[in-house]
Amino acid sequence: MPTSSPFARRVPAAVAFALTAALLGPAAAATAADKDPEPPDRMSTIGGDRLGSPGTHMRAKPGAEPPKLPKGVSARSWMVSDAESGEVLAARNPHWKLPPASTLKMLFADTVLPKFPKTRSYKVKPEDLRGMGEGSSLVGVKEDQTYTVQDLWRGVFLRSGNDAVHVLSAMNGGTPETVRDMNARAKELRAEDTHVVSPDGYDEKDQVSSAYDLSLIARSGMQNPDFREYAATARAKFPGEKKKGEKKRGSYEIQNTNRLLTGDIGLEPYRGIAGVKNGSTSKAGATFTGVAQRGDRVLLVTCMHPDDEAGGLEVYKETAKLLDWGFAAADKVEPVGELVAPVSGPGSSGKSGDAAGRAKDARQAGGTAGPDGARNEDGSGGVGIALGVTGGCLVVLAAVAYAVHRRWPMPDLTMLVRRQSGESPGPDADSDPAPAPDSDADSDPDPDPVAVRKSD
Repeated sequence: MPTSSPFARRVPAAVAFALTAALLGPAAAATAADKDPEPPDRMSTIGGDRLGSPGTHMRAKPGAEPPKLPKGVSARSWMVSDAESGEVLAARNPHWKLPPASTLKMLFADTVLPKFPKTRSYKVKPEDLRGMGEGSSLVGVKEDQTYTVQDLWRGVFLRSGNDAVHVLSAMNGGTPETVRDMNARAKELRAEDTHVVSPDGYDEKDQVSSAYDLSLIARSGMQNPDFREYAATARAKFPGEKKKGEKKRGSYEIQNTNRLLTGDIGLEPYRGIAGVKNGSTSKAGATFTGVAQRGDRVLLVTCMHPDDEAGGLEVYKETAKLLDWGFAAADKVEPVGELVAPVSGPGSSGKSGDAAGRAKDARQAGGTAGPDGARNEDGSGGVGIALGVTGGCLVVLAAVAYAVHRRWPMPDLTMLVRRQSGESPGPDADSDPAPAPDSDADSDPDPDPVAVRKSD
């Protein structure tokens, strides 16, 4: 049975503001409106007309009885979608433009990650670290120290480090150039609710995205094997500062701030989770996009700005509820919309920064890889095309495959889930596990993950 919020039952925001102002005064009215704003009466219809209407949308298949949507989901905007087929299973205000916080780093990674091989080294200049917002989350990048690209991306994905973002932006030609690239990439993905002002997601005027767009962006990023691996890494080592006179450079362990991946007090890691990114600022509240796999089904959930008085964990609890619902309901609901394909076709950013990464992706997916990383099928009836292939012909083939099958396969998520949970990934896995702590490890510069979430 369709679920939605009829316009007739909604008090227009302007009327509500006027009534509150008359009773309590303009200042109180402004505070109340900011605390509990209303979505626009009409939003983008990309992905389907229903997605442009405010309220909650879910539609049962004829004769089916899907489980009821979970109670207590307070997020202003959320969406549950099938990451491979692109079907939107249910949504609430999915095109509402809201501050994204550090979930915007997914677009940063989707845009910049393919440009540099992970083994490339870079010595940080003092000017690379300028311009970060007050209270930014940091991984501990230091000027005049050398880091590999892989180090920096781990800092972005695991600790949401704005310092790592700014260094990678400097490598990309600077912050203004990177912002232009990200906005161009958003248009290519047809993420038209998204406007980038700062590459790290720090609160800025007019910087917005939506649950729909963040799901699009995550789906695109997850086509890249390196993106997938970073997003699914629970812990890793990060280089410390090498001081004068020291022979050996120390390191310290960093932990992913995605609490569905690592758990927290009163919150267990979510079974099947494989990424992707969380965020939190005073203006955005908490935001999160997560991807999880159960059996053959891969779901994406984006949740934006829930009510939260419990230290930043509500966004994860509500995401977990929506994932549980999605896995239980997927075969009993009709799609209420779809995740659209990019202008340039699927997988357009799905190449790794180096050929080794593309070969690795093909091995994880099954089959073998040629020297350029393209996967060769083993003749067992598969029609998939390797993720991350390069060259015009293969991009065209990928687009044709999507047009026929309307799927973006993510073949190695199960392996990633096993790895982050401590299970053996098997003899064919080409993994790069986080090393165990050693006696030379420095202390984490910001050991409080909750404090990091509040400022990322």
